[in-house]
Amino acid sequence: MSDDWLFGGRRPDRDPHGGSGSGSGDDSGDDATRPVAREPKPDETRVMPTVEREPTAARAAARSPRETPPPPPTSPATTHGGGLSGVRRWFGRAGRTGRRGFKLRYLWLLLVLWLVYLIAVPFFAWSKADKISAFPAGSRPPDQPGTTYLLVGSDSRAGLSAEERKKLHTGNAAGQRTDTIVLIHSGSGPTLTMSIPRDSLVDVPGHGTTKINAAFAYGGPKLLIKTIEQDTGIRIDHYVEIGLGGFVNIVDAVNGITICPTHNMDDKLANLHVKRGCQPADGVKALAYARSRHADPQLGDIARGGQQREVMAAVGHKALSPWTVINPFRYWNLWTSATDNLRVDDEMSAFAMGHFGWAMTHSKLNCPVPISNLAVTWDPTRSKQMFKLIRDDNTDAIGKNLCTKSGLPHT
Repeated sequence: MSDDWLFGGRRPDRDPHGGSGSGSGDDSGDDATRPVAREPKPDETRVMPTVEREPTAARAAARSPRETPPPPPTSPATTHGGGLSGVRRWFGRAGRTGRRGFKLRYLWLLLVLWLVYLIAVPFFAWSKADKISAFPAGSRPPDQPGTTYLLVGSDSRAGLSAEERKKLHTGNAAGQRTDTIVLIHSGSGPTLTMSIPRDSLVDVPGHGTTKINAAFAYGGPKLLIKTIEQDTGIRIDHYVEIGLGGFVNIVDAVNGITICPTHNMDDKLANLHVKRGCQPADGVKALAYARSRHADPQLGDIARGGQQREVMAAVGHKALSPWTVINPFRYWNLWTSATDNLRVDDEMSAFAMGHFGWAMTHSKLNCPVPISNLAVTWDPTRSKQMFKLIRDDNTDAIGKNLCTKSGLPHT
């Protein structure tokens, strides 16, 4: 069948062997069929020829890479490991790890130095304390449970200038006396602070019956300890004595204390003029408050013992406050002023002194020795009961009938 109707012309003859026919082999004849370009119809779907795409990695590699800045020039010190490179590497590491690690190391160093300071200052100050042979020879009470301290406030004017004597209103009395005699017992029960009125009538070995402060005037610490041990049966484990100037310095070292008189006090001999109620007191006022015995017309010297215990507790609480540890100047002034006018027995250690300060500020029982009358005669029954409970370290059994504010029995 002829295909002329389809191609619009005659097809060239083919050679049976695959060559062209009698024609010239060129399909460019007039009757050859050629494709005719035409515009697609509006509603006709066009088929786009497929194009083989390159892989994704190849396309990414074909893109032009971003230009990166050239590295900075290196110096011989950094390339050859000079000293400067080590410093730069150190700062580089510090920068990489951040400032936090550096600050922590700095804080640890400060903490260690601060702990060394807190330990060194007491031992340095303790080396300046005056250590004396305070205990008498001969027979003494046997060892007893707990620890009993004897605190003595000496009114000796030794070491005070004329200006200081005038300021403190001490007068010019010669010799040594004591306005403060306090027993502090610390043991298994509540800590007891018991003041002994200086006018207490007791038997002083070698001097008969007289006021107890005469023992200190006659024979110093040894005779005073011997008198107390003989009359109470209580063994004194440690002795602490502080002078007038040292007392003032300690109060000032803790930036003063608060006193709370229960009535108006006007004592010209002690140079004390205060109103009723709590109020701040510096060293001079605190000393006058602790020494005043004429401002209370009823109790006199008995009331002074309560004022002394109040001042002792206030000083102790200020000394052991966190601010004392935080403030290096206050810490230094407290320790150095405490030991400048301090005398202790030669068996006292720095640890024992610290325990004394703790006991003084943590006393649960505060009272004078039980007395029968304002002539300051010890109550023959109640005082012996009190002394026995102290010797036995049984302060839990000390009741309100023994530990009263005035020392007198409840009526």
